Amino acid sequence: MSYTLITANRNYSSWSLRPWVLMKALGIAFDDRIEPFASATNYAAFRSFSPTGQVPALVDGDRTVWDSLGIILYLADRHAGVWPADEAARAFAQCAAAEMHSGFSALRNDCTMNVGVRVDLHLPSPALNRDIARLRELWEQGLERFGGPFLAGKDFTALDAFYAPVAFRVRTYGLDVGPVARAWVDHMLAHPAMRQWEEEALAETWREESHEAEISAAGHILEDYRAV
Repeated sequence: MSYTLITANRNYSSWSLRPWVLMKALGIAFDDRIEPFASATNYAAFRSFSPTGQVPALVDGDRTVWDSLGIILYLADRHAGVWPADEAARAFAQCAAAEMHSGFSALRNDCTMNVGVRVDLHLPSPALNRDIARLRELWEQGLERFGGPFLAGKDFTALDAFYAPVAFRVRTYGLDVGPVARAWVDHMLAHPAMRQWEEEALAETWREESHEAEISAAGHILEDYRAV
């Protein structure tokens, strides 16, 4: 089989990161195609390769698989290691991944992903504080129950891939998730696949106005490590 994974900007595209980092971590080969965000709305352009007009999209021969969760479920049917082998860990991982896919709206809206900057966040809203507290609770539960260093045990799985964008957000905004959960963040940020994504993000010179406005609205930008 020959896959092509279509993603967008490394700095901004949290949904793209999920299948990309999973495939890299598990050694699932793919052709890497980047379609950068050219404007706030890229629907018409992205419809040429994705039925939803969004990234990511996985092309497998004449078949297109869309949505980060859809792609990961598709890969799980074809490759070992996407989900934990242990039944209890697998159930936890699938529930927690689904929770990330459908929830944490305040975190998404108030702390948009931008890998290359550091931000002094404005006073968090009560909704954002609830999301951060839930992250801490969920990550601590997985790490303590299954022994770490990953969220469902000793191996990198789809659960870690789903929360990989949040690891970048924790660092960008200095979010306090407590020492146990922070250890997972640090472990993830040191992973070779995450480091490759970050290196590519810092090398990007693409800037998209609406994404840049979102990060400016979130707080005071302290550092910008991206290429000029």
